[in-house]
Amino acid sequence: MGFLGAVWGLSGIFLLLGSAIYRLSLVALESFSYDLLWYHWVCLVCFTVFMAYAEGYKGFQKQFSPRVAARAQYLINHTNTVHIVLGPLFCMSFLHATKKRQITSFMVTLGIILLIVLIRFFPQPWRGIVDAGVVVGLVWGIVSLLIFSVQALISGTSHYSPEVPDEK
Repeated sequence: MGFLGAVWGLSGIFLLLGSAIYRLSLVALESFSYDLLWYHWVCLVCFTVFMAYAEGYKGFQKQFSPRVAARAQYLINHTNTVHIVLGPLFCMSFLHATKKRQITSFMVTLGIILLIVLIRFFPQPWRGIVDAGVVVGLVWGIVSLLIFSVQALISGTSHYSPEVPDEK
């Protein structure tokens, strides 16, 4: 049961990220139907590089992806019906996590939702430029999550902390 819960948890996150990549890619591609001026291109390149580093590398590869994979591995070894049913929420540290990790997870999610709402007011091509950078970061994130998840599931262990309350 634990393995199925881990697969469910990871699948839910992959579906969430994949859906965001698909939807934002459409908006980003739409921006190329506008006559982009030189400063649009500069902003596109700079913001995409920034998002690759900040969101993709620092956010996903260094923090989110290793923790999600560790929590999926934890779920395999510590079977709990509620955690299995709520696998994606468990893997994203919304439940059965240290107080600090839960607060951080909720605050980051709230911040992302706020940014999504604000960016919807941006006119094209600026919204597409921002979304293109976000897509690059999300693609980096989904690839890093896949790598960490496969490593954790194949090896049976994770070198990262799942940040659960009962961890010694």
